[in-house]
Amino acid sequence: MNKIESIVKRDGRVVPFDQDKITEAIYRAAASVGGHNRPLSEELSDQVVAMLNECFRPPDMPLVEEIQDMVERVLIGNGHVRTAKAFILYRDYRRREREASQAGKQTRLPYRIMYETLVWNLFHGCDTVEKLNQIIRSGKLKDLVQAADRAFDDSIDRVAQAIRREKNRIKLIIVAGPSSSGKTTTTAKLARRLNRLGIDTFPLNLDHYFFDLEMHPKDEHGDYDFEAPEALDITLIDRHLRALIDGETIKMPYYDFKQGKRFDNVTEVVVRDGQMLLIDSLHGLYEPMTRSIEGDRKFKVYIETISQLRTGNDKFIRWTDIRLLRRMVRDQSQRGYDPVRTIGHWHYVRRSEMKHIIPFIGNADYLLNGALPYELPILKKYAYHFFPGFLELWEKDPKHSDAYLRARRIYDLLSEIDQFDDESLIPPDSLLREFIGGSKYKLH
Repeated sequence: MNKIESIVKRDGRVVPFDQDKITEAIYRAAASVGGHNRPLSEELSDQVVAMLNECFRPPDMPLVEEIQDMVERVLIGNGHVRTAKAFILYRDYRRREREASQAGKQTRLPYRIMYETLVWNLFHGCDTVEKLNQIIRSGKLKDLVQAADRAFDDSIDRVAQAIRREKNRIKLIIVAGPSSSGKTTTTAKLARRLNRLGIDTFPLNLDHYFFDLEMHPKDEHGDYDFEAPEALDITLIDRHLRALIDGETIKMPYYDFKQGKRFDNVTEVVVRDGQMLLIDSLHGLYEPMTRSIEGDRKFKVYIETISQLRTGNDKFIRWTDIRLLRRMVRDQSQRGYDPVRTIGHWHYVRRSEMKHIIPFIGNADYLLNGALPYELPILKKYAYHFFPGFLELWEKDPKHSDAYLRARRIYDLLSEIDQFDDESLIPPDSLLREFIGGSKYKLH
């Protein structure tokens, strides 16, 4: 019988003890090295709890570190050395994250790009919703579209030039960023710019490295957590990237999204001498994904929707709200997902971003702004009509309070913005086409 009721966090807070977190930590460590036996994870978790009950008697409370030490002892004692090593590496990785964060090296805002974007918006008269509406009403939105797309393309050119200057050392180019930031279009544009500079790239689709659906980690509500890095076979990705860079041939897996199943050793892949590997991934800056590759052989690009548009109450639009709108539109029109599901599960997406993606912005070699000052009037056409239903559905539902607050905020924002229906002025190579359809690029 478990007698542990509370534990002490690193910051001194006392919180309720939750054995499921131990089980999930063991399962994720095992998953990172190819193990997916949840009943065994639960059995090992029971052993950890038994050990805790032997060592502590209420009102004594174990520290988080003491619990983690016991997890290591149980794993090693039961012969699960690889899982124990993965758990130890993860602990060290998290420790370094905390130290770097405390030193101000991570989770820092991109102030330079924020400032440059604000200046650009002021110069083009689109720094507020009111001014954006004036541009639409005066028939000048096409000019704004052309100027904004040209500015984004110029930023891609600068990334390509930076890579060209270091082409003799770089073997892997990573385009990372949170959900719906525009990674896929950015990667396609970057590949073409590099090709013009005489640099050949080899794109590798990491979507094929998902684990089978039933092997995905779950959140505290029992839902599959697609946003966590453990949903991907991080160990295999790292091994294959290392092999490709070393000139070896790999057999890449194939993932069938309809079945939620991965088939291993399907496609034979080799990178020619002189080619650079090019990947885009939510977790491209997550260190275990490319751990075996030397830092100076990687070039890391991070993209975010760094909007500097202010609303009528003089507040800046939240970057995450733009990305949520993009994802709603794309998921509904291109993937057949119910918008209720997209916005209702966004807090899972956001939580994973805050834990696994956004903190590493300071590790990127180059930051890109994927926000487009003209996109909200276009996105409104696709999304605005859903929001009254969202608000009615969740207004009195405490379980969906997060979704309600997001829906309320975005609905109020879109209510201020003039809708623009003629998307013919959006060129096929625009980043916005990744979400509304009609892109010239092959988007996976």
